[in-house]
Amino acid sequence: MPLALTDDHRDLADSVAAWARRAAPIEATRDRLDDLAAGKRPEAWDALLRQGLHAIHLPEADGGAGGGLMELAVVAEQLGRALHPGPFLPTVLASGAVAAAPTGLVRSQVLERFVEGATGALVDGPGIAAAPCDGGWTLSGASLPVLGLPGAEIVVVRALTATGEPVWCALTPAAGEVRVEPATDLTRPVGRLVLEGHAVEASAVLAAPSDHAVDLLTATLLAADAAGVARWFVDTIVEYVGTRRQFGVPVGSFQAVQHKIASMLVKAEMICAVAWDAARAGDDTADQQRLAAAQVGLTALPAVVDVAGEGVMLFGGIGFTWEHDAHLYWRRAISLSAVLGEESRWAARLGAVALEADRDFGFVADDALPELRAELATILDAALELPDDGVPASGWGSSRGGRRQEHLAEARLVAPHYPAPWGRAAGPQEQAVIAQEFTRRALAQPSTVIGEWVLPTLLVHGTTEQQQRFLDPTLRGEILWCQLFSEPGAGSDLAGLSTRARKVEGGWLISGQKVWNSMAAEADWGVCLARTDPDAPKHAGISYFLVDMRSQGVDVRPLRQATGLSEFNEVFLDDVFVPDDCLVAEAGAGWRLAVTTLANERLSMGARLSHGSSDLVRAVLDSGDHQASRDAVVEVLGRCVGREMALSALNLRSVLARIDGLDLGAEISVQKVCNAIAQRDNSRDLLRVLGRHALVAVPPTGRHTDDADGPVIDHIGLPAVLVGGGTLEIQLNVIARRVLRLPR
Repeated sequence: MPLALTDDHRDLADSVAAWARRAAPIEATRDRLDDLAAGKRPEAWDALLRQGLHAIHLPEADGGAGGGLMELAVVAEQLGRALHPGPFLPTVLASGAVAAAPTGLVRSQVLERFVEGATGALVDGPGIAAAPCDGGWTLSGASLPVLGLPGAEIVVVRALTATGEPVWCALTPAAGEVRVEPATDLTRPVGRLVLEGHAVEASAVLAAPSDHAVDLLTATLLAADAAGVARWFVDTIVEYVGTRRQFGVPVGSFQAVQHKIASMLVKAEMICAVAWDAARAGDDTADQQRLAAAQVGLTALPAVVDVAGEGVMLFGGIGFTWEHDAHLYWRRAISLSAVLGEESRWAARLGAVALEADRDFGFVADDALPELRAELATILDAALELPDDGVPASGWGSSRGGRRQEHLAEARLVAPHYPAPWGRAAGPQEQAVIAQEFTRRALAQPSTVIGEWVLPTLLVHGTTEQQQRFLDPTLRGEILWCQLFSEPGAGSDLAGLSTRARKVEGGWLISGQKVWNSMAAEADWGVCLARTDPDAPKHAGISYFLVDMRSQGVDVRPLRQATGLSEFNEVFLDDVFVPDDCLVAEAGAGWRLAVTTLANERLSMGARLSHGSSDLVRAVLDSGDHQASRDAVVEVLGRCVGREMALSALNLRSVLARIDGLDLGAEISVQKVCNAIAQRDNSRDLLRVLGRHALVAVPPTGRHTDDADGPVIDHIGLPAVLVGGGTLEIQLNVIARRVLRLPR
């Protein structure tokens, strides 16, 4: 999915993509690699100026198009996908930094030149020192390698005084020496700026833009270019492995290849989401911009190197040849990642900012939908006056019933996205406002847990009698559910189940064994898949039943896990009678209903993790229970927050796309993979800094709560999450076959 979400942005993206293919095909770029390395303009530069792409982000008062960071990022992504050569990216980095400065004569003069078509480069790294001299400044030193410096007509320089204060100015290349370096990216020149006592009058100094604004600009454009590169690799590889054959079959039918490409897609979508999140931060507060910029340096740019490297390998030997375009994109990926510098620095920076602020992933204003908020205020304030007297569950599920949940169920706020009379048919915006109002009062939104999968299935496929029988009591917390799908012999292959349902007078007798059943020990009802036609094809002979867990023949046995807790169960069914009115839809429709059950989830407003949450890292920092240095733990916090931010960005894009009626295609599968990776890696990173403190495991309490289990138990319990939601490999299979349509 491209970075653009709105109609206007998608139209812009399509227009730029079509123009780039015509104006600068890769064949033409290859013919001019030596000229590009020397800093000469590509033939398409004048055409790009006529399109106005170089000034799309500059203020209208200065002759630009008046667009924002998002519009510029949309352009950068499409040019990155086309491997557009030359000075576009370095120039807009330089002009964007100038535009971020406070208004003044120098700013206006420099922007005027950029609007007219001058090329530029941004020298903002260490190396150039500023010393006061005769009311002005003397600049000396040598910069690190700078993208686009050779051939730049305007060099925007950020020098530092002895006390670390920035001095900004716009120079011509004649102010010093530009040393051309052999560039990693063959389509863009690289050089170093060497200044020896160059004098800058005070009247020529540019008012300093904020560091966080320049960091955000740089990070956003690099990430957008990287998103285009990653998308090119995924699209090109998918096409290649569908036609390339080995051993008489398409290469794309090999599972190892499918998993690699699916992983590439996950990273490409994550890069795009992170770039989009950085672009939308253009008008945010300083802390929000710092969070978004650090996220790019930590996750998006390292990820594009991984995507490109895997892409080259998947092309086989030909991908490493000079003639194949893959190496040109690979070299660009490395170059983009190099601009922001080392990953660990951004992890530490993100961790430090995350100690003071959280990235805002809300998408409705605090005063949106005032009439709904007024209604909610009355309902929720009344709820707070009621006792929270539900019966606590013994596992990790919600409590049973109580006056507070009954009140919220009557107000249709337990599942507000359900249709009336059970919910409010609330769309994403209404759900977000409802979540805000609950949070504002520190009031937990009720959850029906497994019921959140079951009830939507009954809404779609159940009879009126089944809906009336089960929905209201479940929403009030009077009925708890479990899911009887998995079996010891079938694993993730639900269609391979062996539990049988035999037709008898007035109903069915079900026999079999289920496993990994959450809440089965306390559930009132379970949804059960059983085979009703053993002679039918694998998926066709399965039916979907509602089983009273108090029925004769139901034997629930807790499974004690490595943590010492018993959050799951195995369930034995021995000729359990299920009446006809507890068969959902018709016999044989079970697979279709199971897909509905597994696909239904309440709209998620964040990226809360069951394991490896950044909140655990903060708790470890506060307690001092870590053997690593505080700086090392802060860096781990940054890495954990980075993964959570990537998940939240993916989720928010998904919500906004649904509001606009878009189908992102891979969104759910990608989020599941990213969630599993985040929990796995966050939990491991936390364990790494505990040191000897990991010798002590917090004793299990029998109830899974955030404050009951320490970080060691958190890591020991990780497999339950990674297996329970469908293993990473299963999710990669889904992406490869259902999203990318790779050959079987």
